[in-house]
Amino acid sequence: MSNNVKSVYMTLAWVCLLAILFAQVEIQIEGPAGWGSNLPTWRIEKHWLLDIFWGGRAMTGYHAWVFPFIALFFHFPLVLLQTWSLRLQARIIACLIVFWIVEDSMWFVMNPAYGISRLQPALVPWHHHWLAGVPVDYWLGSIAALWLLRYSLPPAGSRENN
Repeated sequence: MSNNVKSVYMTLAWVCLLAILFAQVEIQIEGPAGWGSNLPTWRIEKHWLLDIFWGGRAMTGYHAWVFPFIALFFHFPLVLLQTWSLRLQARIIACLIVFWIVEDSMWFVMNPAYGISRLQPALVPWHHHWLAGVPVDYWLGSIAALWLLRYSLPPAGSRENN
């Protein structure tokens, strides 16, 4: 196994740890009321742009701030090291996708009000689209993340493959 592939595995393990910790933060904030439904914040329930970009879920003040915060946090190494490349950007976007899939699924697994058995369409109204027992976002995100992770690796035989 190349060092680049080992690096991807180590990065993904770290992203999963971050996602698990953030899932606990959200459980403490939201309790049993998912997607910020009981938070004291503004909400936009219906809008055609939400259907396109947000899977039909409501936009809340909480999510409007937490999503860019996490995205900027994941970009911090690039700012710190003052570097950027398309491959690094692909890796960061893949990591963000994995983070949100793991975070969302762990919210259900670790939330005492839910558990994995309650991850089902009838009990989770904020996930509108399902396939094979899980939200479609998990499937589409996984495919996109795998493609981006593969793209983020240097081409075989390049000098970056040491």
